[in-house]
Parts: sequence; C-alpha cells; structure tokens
Amino acid sequence: MGEAMNAAMAPGRLERRKAVAALLADRGRMLVVTGLGSPTYDVFAAGDHDANFYLWGAMGGAALTGLGLAMAQPDRPVTVFTGDGEQLMGLGGLATIAVSRPRNLSIVVLDNGHYGETGGQLSHSGAGVDLAKVAAATGFTSVIDVVDDAGLVAARNAIGTIGDGPRFVTVRIAHEATPRALPARDGSWIKTRFRAHLGFGVK
Repeated sequence: MGEAMNAAMAPGRLERRKAVAALLADRGRMLVVTGLGSPTYDVFAAGDHDANFYLWGAMGGAALTGLGLAMAQPDRPVTVFTGDGEQLMGLGGLATIAVSRPRNLSIVVLDNGHYGETGGQLSHSGAGVDLAKVAAATGFTSVIDVVDDAGLVAARNAIGTIGDGPRFVTVRIAHEATPRALPARDGSWIKTRFRAHLGFGVK
C-alpha cells in the first residue's frame, strides 16, 4: 500500500479516476470510445452514458475505432480513452489518424508506464518511449501532455471541440491499484444502445 501511495503522490502523476472525471465533465455531445480494461472502468466510473462505446477486447484497436466513428460522425466531438499499453500496440494507427486528419477526434492516453491488465509489468512508455512525441512526429495537429490540474483544464477545453483535430492527449497518471467499475459486457447491447443514441434502428 505504501508503494501505491508513493506513486499517487509522485510529481507529475495524477489520480486516474479524478483525471478522467474532470475530462468528461460537461461533456455535451461528445461520443466516447474506451480501450481495453482500466480506461473502460474509469469512463464508466465517471458516469455511464448512451454515447459511451465500451470495448472489451481488440487490444490496440481503440484509436482506430475512434477514427472510424469520427469520420462517420463529423459533427460530433469523438474522444478515445485508452492506456499506454494498448496504444503501444497500435502505433501504426497513429500515423493513419494523422494523415486522415479528422477535425473532431481526440485520443486520450492514460499513461502510467505499466501494463495494468497483465500484472503491472513496465511498459515501453515506462522505459522511456514518449507517446506524445510519437504522435507529434506522425503529424497530429495538437499534442497535449497533462501533468497537473491546469493541463486537465486545457485538455478538457480541447477535446470538447471540433476544428483543430486530430488531438493527442497524454495524461500522466499514477501506477496504483484502482477498484474495477464494470459496465455491461454484452457487446450486442452496447452496440444497440450506441446506435439508438445516434438515431439508427436496430440491426
């Protein structure tokens, strides 16, 4: 427990649940895609919503799922919440997003430098790979590196808008145990609810 407390208090490391809740405050018409594991739990803990599309698998695919949604719904802000481990598996997807230039898409990476879903092993970002710099190198229009509350405010103001995307937001979070908050796991139900929110019938 002492290790978790030290991680939570480390300079430049935020508490993940509070950070996600701050980013989703007054979300308006934002559509949200969540990556495997903890990002899904974090978004659900901040409040379930018909405009949340929870991914329970497809590790590495959250950002590209968000790209497809952003292209299909250009008049809605789309935000993907994922972790550093998952995004490291989909680095090529960042290049695809950058060259596609969706004006309404934001990728938020909750970066604790560890693979949270497989036992807390050190990830490449924990070993020095800077995902924000990778995103900038691929050509993302806006890159925000969040290490404090002021950074959260700036990120929140950015992801809720359309016009200067794609945006890449790295939120430096503490590596600590967080209780699971589990939304529905029925993929068909999640899909149907999301489609109904967008005004589509059941298929």
